[in-house]
Amino acid sequence: MRVISTEQLQTVLTNLPSNPRIIASGNFATPNTLLAAADQGLPEFRLHMLNAQTGIPDREGITYESAFVGPGMRRHPRLSYIPSRLSLLPVLIRDFYRPDVVFLHTSSRRFDTVSLGTEVNILPAAIETARAHGGLVIAQANKQMPYTYGDAQIYESEIDYLVEVDEPLAIKPVTAITDTAREIGGRIATLIEDDSTLQLGIGAVPDAVLGALGDRKGLRIWTEMFSDGVLDLHKAGILDDEILITASFIFGSAELYEWLNLNRKVRMMRTERTNDPSQIARQAKMTSINSALQVDLFDQVNASHVRGEIYSGFGGSTDFIVGSLHSRGGQSFIALPSWHPKANVSTVLGRLDANVTSFQHSYVVTEYGVAACFGHSQSEQAINIIHNAAHPDVREDLTAQAAKFGLL
Repeated sequence: MRVISTEQLQTVLTNLPSNPRIIASGNFATPNTLLAAADQGLPEFRLHMLNAQTGIPDREGITYESAFVGPGMRRHPRLSYIPSRLSLLPVLIRDFYRPDVVFLHTSSRRFDTVSLGTEVNILPAAIETARAHGGLVIAQANKQMPYTYGDAQIYESEIDYLVEVDEPLAIKPVTAITDTAREIGGRIATLIEDDSTLQLGIGAVPDAVLGALGDRKGLRIWTEMFSDGVLDLHKAGILDDEILITASFIFGSAELYEWLNLNRKVRMMRTERTNDPSQIARQAKMTSINSALQVDLFDQVNASHVRGEIYSGFGGSTDFIVGSLHSRGGQSFIALPSWHPKANVSTVLGRLDANVTSFQHSYVVTEYGVAACFGHSQSEQAINIIHNAAHPDVREDLTAQAAKFGLL
């Protein structure tokens, strides 16, 4: 590994092949210094990131690739969306989307290592693929990035060039929990037992669920990501202190990042492990909680497309839904408000007219109730969704559609 300046980095980048593919740290660990250098020094390149945030380079000559579309790439004319379960994305990187260079946002050096900190995900697979096929690995080592353990630890020998930076990390804004989100979260929380293992995402409903678990004991965390709600569970003594918290990326407050730094209770793992349905299925009472945009009477969920256009992607929801249902005592929740206020339409439909992201869940939960799905006939599923999840104003119409579909 060679420590270089940003000026020397420009020279390194000019030696890349024409229109190189860059795989960069995504989510909320954008390597801003490295991307700025690429924007300045490369006339064209392909930028591959998960859940890219706003502020990434955007001009003619830059094309985007992603299996999970974030606000920085959403509805962009130069976006190439890659349909993939997150657990399988490392396979696609290895065989179809090999990087010419990998941009990492890491911690400062510690002995002969750095840490990927808050963002592990697909990066170990990208590093291995680059090194196996003559690509470069370049890190921006940030003294403000927490040092985390597990697959986050990268040896200096795996990095070609390192640029030292001092950049503030993205901080998660405080989530406003609406009455609807609080009602949905409370309904889910009542069905979570002691000694369960949780997977949650970002947003008002996950925060509401965690806030309603104050009397539980022995909870465990095996999740794609987590935020400050898990730190709150730790402070309250609700987590099983003997089991490591397992995740693949993190986004939260400055306090959360400080707690993460050198914390051996948290194990950051690569996507192939955290999102492997067989690994998920091994967790005690695995409980997945995922949001959706729409659900229909066949328990089919759209969580990825708006008006037929890609909005996000599969992400890890499909991995955790399958893994949870295979877990002994496991359960899978789909959470959504019954009504879309902006579009002024029901989110519960007779049959989806959009893309199907997932199907077969334990429960569909709205502010109106909990509809049991798994373990029931398709007729019972439909009836439960109509009477326990749909908005009252559309139940009569949904009943008529159910009859038309032969569900009643």
